[in-house]
Amino acid sequence: MRKSMLTTAIGTVLLGSLSLGVQAAEQEPQGMYSADDILGADVYFANGSGDEIGEVDDILFDEDMRISALVVESGAVLGLGGRELVVGTDYFSLETHTESDGDTEHRIILDATTEEVAAFPTYDRDWWEQTKANARDAWQTTRDGAQSAWQSTRDAVTDNHQ
Repeated sequence: MRKSMLTTAIGTVLLGSLSLGVQAAEQEPQGMYSADDILGADVYFANGSGDEIGEVDDILFDEDMRISALVVESGAVLGLGGRELVVGTDYFSLETHTESDGDTEHRIILDATTEEVAAFPTYDRDWWEQTKANARDAWQTTRDGAQSAWQSTRDAVTDNHQ
């Protein structure tokens, strides 16, 4: 059930706007991407070293169903074996390649130094709860500010008409 809901959510997001930067070196962008293709995709450093960091374990969305981060299960590189890293959209792009048999391979390319990757937050329950609380607080602040601005404008218009 979780996988089908996630696939549906990702399909919806990818139809609207893909937050992943797509590298179109040898082919045109696909136009739409499947969660199944991205989940499990290998993650590499952008510097061309060929060092694999790990693979995509999850895709995180904001309230507008835009991709806000990937969860990458790291391998043994950087001494991060088995750690799940939260990687924001500023740090990755999606690379697609069509194989000789016609299959499309997806890879995530991380544009970050080893020090930056080591400092990425760990995806765990504490991080998840804190991030949700921060997003709720930001929404409340934005909503309160919008209501206040609307009331100030309404009061100003009412005062000018009296």
